Amino acid sequence: MSLPLQFKNCLSLPVIVAPMFLASGPELVVACCKAGVVGTFPALNQRSSAGLDQWLTEINADLTLHEKQSGKKAAPYGVNLVVHKSNARLFDDLAICIKHKAPLIITSLGVVQEVIDAIHAYGGLVFHDVVNIRFAKKAASMGADGLIAVATGAGGHAGDWSPFALVNEIRQFYDKTVVLAGSLSSGSDIAAAQVMGADLAYMGTRFIATLEASVQEQYKQQLLQSSAADIVYTPVISGVPANFIRQSIAAAGIDLEQAETPAQLDFGAEMDAANSDEVTTQAKPWKDIWSAGQGIGSIDDLPASADLITRLIREYKQALEQQQEKASLLTGENS
Repeated sequence: MSLPLQFKNCLSLPVIVAPMFLASGPELVVACCKAGVVGTFPALNQRSSAGLDQWLTEINADLTLHEKQSGKKAAPYGVNLVVHKSNARLFDDLAICIKHKAPLIITSLGVVQEVIDAIHAYGGLVFHDVVNIRFAKKAASMGADGLIAVATGAGGHAGDWSPFALVNEIRQFYDKTVVLAGSLSSGSDIAAAQVMGADLAYMGTRFIATLEASVQEQYKQQLLQSSAADIVYTPVISGVPANFIRQSIAAAGIDLEQAETPAQLDFGAEMDAANSDEVTTQAKPWKDIWSAGQGIGSIDDLPASADLITRLIREYKQALEQQQEKASLLTGENS
């Protein structure tokens, strides 16, 4: 395994809980970090850079108190920065992350050397979302500390490469941390990701279906009722190919066969609209049109994050033991 020093001796499970638009906030992040997995959130889930400053103050205070009271080191947390020209808040939010020395920054929808250098200057880590080898090589050449292989079936903005192909080709030129995203919902999925060559699993949709996720109850109930067949991969909703729940698209009155893909992505405006409480007649991506990955069919309850992580740890250990037993049978070690 190739893990940064910041991740060693503090993880109960090799998992990063993905930054999910509108679903991830301080409550979910802190609960995950206390339970020993990396909790993350998108900076744009907060409506302003000043609000982001407050969130990071709260997260740092809560985790510091937890460590003092428990005597155990919490897992690091991460902030997702959208590195896209339409995100007018990028450098203001980056300055806030530098102020608080956020341990991990996850960059997406663009990679900029200035951003990576600024994070490295205070000792932070940079993991970058990639959906193909061209993007992976670009991020690697700029010094990314980790690559998040967003394979087919992942919730939200996702690629269309097989996880086997994507991880294998990344490993041909990259020896740092590789994180696999795409339909991971169980402890055995986490073990499988490592067997394939990833160091960490990236889990998103499974954690939307938790008590701490800050989405409406109807969204969580739809996760319980849906399967992989209900997931639609389309650029129509946000301008970038992403996975959404078919029923929420239909409820918004959108006909995917007739709708046109946005001419350009305006991510800042999109998230401002999604965060707005203003009542409009137009459905808002992420808030009214719900994202999920193909692993949705494995979700059948809405536990607290700590309880889910305890279950995942048990499943992960069982999967490793079963794999070892299978390997022993093949080699005849138990004969």
